[in-house]
Amino acid sequence: MSALAELPPVTDCAVTGCGFNHDHDCHAAAVTIAGARGDAACVTFIPLGTKGGLDTVLAHVGACQRTDCVHNADLECTATEIRVGAGGSEADCLTYTART
Repeated sequence: MSALAELPPVTDCAVTGCGFNHDHDCHAAAVTIAGARGDAACVTFIPLGTKGGLDTVLAHVGACQRTDCVHNADLECTATEIRVGAGGSEADCLTYTART
């Protein structure tokens, strides 16, 4: 397992309906990416009017369950950074790239 500082940061979140989104910054300590084939959902997404997370925390990718992604190595994300936004579901990892 990598140290938090070594994990890829979430550099942008366009999902304004998420409780962890503060002005396009994700304030969860870490996010988990899951979903079905072809859809890398951010399962940390919380559709609440209440804001969550800490003011000084910017999220990292804590776990990636998308083993079919080129950036996945032993369930950890190896991308330099990820972006979250609308895709196949309301909150997806837009950096997800399927292995060919």
